Amino acid sequence: MSESLLNNILFPSDLKKLDLADLPELSKELRQFIIDIVSSNPGHFGASLGVVELTVALHYVFNTPYDKIIWDVGHQAYGHKILTGRREEFHTNRKLGGISGFPKITESPYDSFGVGHSSTSISAALGMAKAANFKKEEDRNVVAVIGDGSMTAGLAFEGMNNAGTENTNLLVILNDNNMAIDPNVGALKEYLLDITTSKTYNKLKNDVWHLLGHLNKLGHNYRKLAQQIDNAVKSFLLKQSNLFESLNFRYFGPVDGHDVVYLAKILNDLKDIKGPKLLHVVTQKGKGFKQAELDQTVWHAPGKFNKSTGEILKIKSDKPLPPKYQDVFGNTILELAKLNEKIVGITPAMPTGSSLNIMMKEMPERTFDVGIAEQHAVTFSAGLAIEGMMPFCNIYSSFMQRAYDQVIHDVAIQNLNVVFCLDRGGIVGEDGATHHGVYDLAYMRSIPNITISAPMNEEELRNLMYTAQLENKGPFSIRYPRGRGVMPEWETPFKEIPVGKGREVKKGTDVAILSIGHVGNYVVEATKELEKKHIDVGHYDMRFVKPIDEELLHHIGKNYKAIITIEDGTVTGGFGSAILEFMSDHSYNLKIKRLGVPDKFIDHGTVEELHKECGFDVEGIIKVVKSMIRPNLLSNAG
Repeated sequence: MSESLLNNILFPSDLKKLDLADLPELSKELRQFIIDIVSSNPGHFGASLGVVELTVALHYVFNTPYDKIIWDVGHQAYGHKILTGRREEFHTNRKLGGISGFPKITESPYDSFGVGHSSTSISAALGMAKAANFKKEEDRNVVAVIGDGSMTAGLAFEGMNNAGTENTNLLVILNDNNMAIDPNVGALKEYLLDITTSKTYNKLKNDVWHLLGHLNKLGHNYRKLAQQIDNAVKSFLLKQSNLFESLNFRYFGPVDGHDVVYLAKILNDLKDIKGPKLLHVVTQKGKGFKQAELDQTVWHAPGKFNKSTGEILKIKSDKPLPPKYQDVFGNTILELAKLNEKIVGITPAMPTGSSLNIMMKEMPERTFDVGIAEQHAVTFSAGLAIEGMMPFCNIYSSFMQRAYDQVIHDVAIQNLNVVFCLDRGGIVGEDGATHHGVYDLAYMRSIPNITISAPMNEEELRNLMYTAQLENKGPFSIRYPRGRGVMPEWETPFKEIPVGKGREVKKGTDVAILSIGHVGNYVVEATKELEKKHIDVGHYDMRFVKPIDEELLHHIGKNYKAIITIEDGTVTGGFGSAILEFMSDHSYNLKIKRLGVPDKFIDHGTVEELHKECGFDVEGIIKVVKSMIRPNLLSNAG
């Protein structure tokens, strides 16, 4: 049996020792290594398989880390990590204390830019390339690898528009696989499809590339001539100007993204061509693993699976499992849409992740996947609302950060009835700091006109959605966490929840625990354990951060000596801060302890591990209650 090539590669300098003819075998081994590890240690799967050959070719040709490679989003960067000194650590990927699932500048000098949200690569790469100009590093190459899904975002076009006017040594590689997490949508998809499916165009294009290769030895003028011929071919066959050429990028492609030898030769040629340029690479997401090729959405991040059979390993339980909050949303919006013909659903490229695909399947004319474009999703929703429609705009909490101005300017100022369903609110687990949705309660709370709510369970989510679509509710935010709720069954009829009203879950003495959202279930467990120790505390599910239930807070202020607030969000400016402000404004002299996410960025780990680390799991709550009932502590309260 021949010796493994991958085992002898720790860094790209080892890769460069190989012959060009060795690269296909190395690509095969790298792909199998990713399959072996991710099958037992879940992570993003299909995206990294699709760019194995591109990853090998990039590190073979370019002088990394001096030359910069910026991976857009980072879903596809596993091969990059393995080839840049982290092969032996890769089994710790996304685990507590292990390496990050995304490129991270503090983890490796080969990670040129930290990425977790999409469409940032071109702007960042342009900044790096411009900095190289300032420092007279004319030999430095900067490469942005961006998917066609990420290219739908406005930021990507903003970066390209700017880059086209700057004389920098920037190469954009468009990884075209017709997929983000779900299939891509929009006019750009159709445009790229026109390019990649024209047989006549591709034959002539290949002829031009071969001509370019032969003339390469004869000097720059001949290469320029070949490119002019290529441009003429594009113009003639597509009967339109090339989109990327119109932005002043020299366009090359499309080329086969799984021919590693050909890719290496092309990249080597492109190194010598100055100015902004774009290489259009066609790949297949999930390449090399049959099931991932056939069902690319499911295999974006499938969890644990049998690498031999392709069977996804499901969680086994003797008891009926509660549904995921996202599925409760998906089924509820469909129910509501059948009752209210004004309801429409909007998502920025996450129909499956948000479960809006449930309504999309039955009511395609009333659901809209707008691509990776959160800002557009919000303002599009505002346009629908101003004409009397009832938009439910479903955006992950950490992605909503990208549309903050639109929430204020286009929705809240105009007091439009847009319902924001913020999925993945709170700590999300293994995706880490870029994806934790811990800021929405704080950043939404500062906006006038908006209602901010968070359900403690599935039934409350359904009823909040019902309430939000009633007349004259204005901007309405409902945030809920990733994962499953707590209720296998609930009452079917919808009930209106009075806006700004909380509920008393348990009456107690001395200490009151005020919770918002799903973490209130930790409080339920904690109070049961405390009762066993004859410690009686009250529990209040506030349900709304804004407007806050002032009547209930006055009751708590008059009847308790201490308050503990708990939220799956930042303690800086969030729910706990709202309680603190109220008690101070109304001169209640109570001891108040806020539990939540501390004022720092939280790395990756399981949700349970990170809740424990932040101190608001069941044990953390019990510990704080005990500390607040120590002798003399409460006697000092008013």
